[in-house]
Amino acid sequence: MIQEVNEKDIPECVKVIRESFATVANEFGFTIENAPKFTAFATTEERLRWHLFGEHRPMYVFFDAGKIIGYYSLLLQNNECELNNLCVLPTYRHRKIGQELLIHAFNTAKKFDCIKVNIGIVEENKLLRKWYESFGFIHTGTKKFDFFPFTCGYMEKIL
Repeated sequence: MIQEVNEKDIPECVKVIRESFATVANEFGFTIENAPKFTAFATTEERLRWHLFGEHRPMYVFFDAGKIIGYYSLLLQNNECELNNLCVLPTYRHRKIGQELLIHAFNTAKKFDCIKVNIGIVEENKLLRKWYESFGFIHTGTKKFDFFPFTCGYMEKIL
């Protein structure tokens, strides 16, 4: 079941995000030393509180038996939305929970009058890129930052 994030959910959201993104870090060799700003290492309760209360981001969790097992947020940017931190705990993957969260994000974006959803991914993660493409995302470019040992890939979907 997908529900809006409440302040009491934030500590568990941090754990879900960090644990979910840790699999990507492990697969591609990211560490806190070579990628301290990567989601698996940089997500904190303070940051999520800022997203919720400072930026007023729509933030959602997927509950299973009272436990948060998935998460996403949307950064509203006029008539566009940036999808952030869509994730599912590793032990719950391959059950279409990510798909359910993504479709929920599309519907939420439409409610906020967004006509496009943007995402940033680890460009080297070909499997993830293919997954997003299966939902209509188009690759729009890449950018290399000094503080990441990977290339950032950018994608968009017109709603």
